[in-house]
Amino acid sequence: MIDYAALKAVHVGAVALSGTLFALRGAWRLARPDATLALPSRVLPRVVDTVLLLSALALAARWFRDGLPVGWIGVKMILLVAYIGIGMVALRRGLRAGPRTAALAAAALAFACIVGVALTKSPTGALRALA
Repeated sequence: MIDYAALKAVHVGAVALSGTLFALRGAWRLARPDATLALPSRVLPRVVDTVLLLSALALAARWFRDGLPVGWIGVKMILLVAYIGIGMVALRRGLRAGPRTAALAAAALAFACIVGVALTKSPTGALRALA
């Protein structure tokens, strides 16, 4: 059995790396919208995101096994689907600067919401502080 602290550290590291790689690819697309991304910049995010997903599943399984409340995990999954979809639009070749910038901002907001939900372990995320 993998130590919880080690698993969480891998997950948090993958989150940070995934967000950073997305921001870098987004900036590259803004600077050079029709350029083809180099192979490492297309493969590395997939490897990181696979580690992220596998560590998330392992952490969720542990939470379920321990009988802890996990409603917030469903919200994270919904936000993740939105983040992936919007991110795909943002990184698409041939998109004009205005729509690309809007999609990058929306994806960044979805990412921030995912992090907020994870940190608070509440479906409302950072909005929980306003209640």
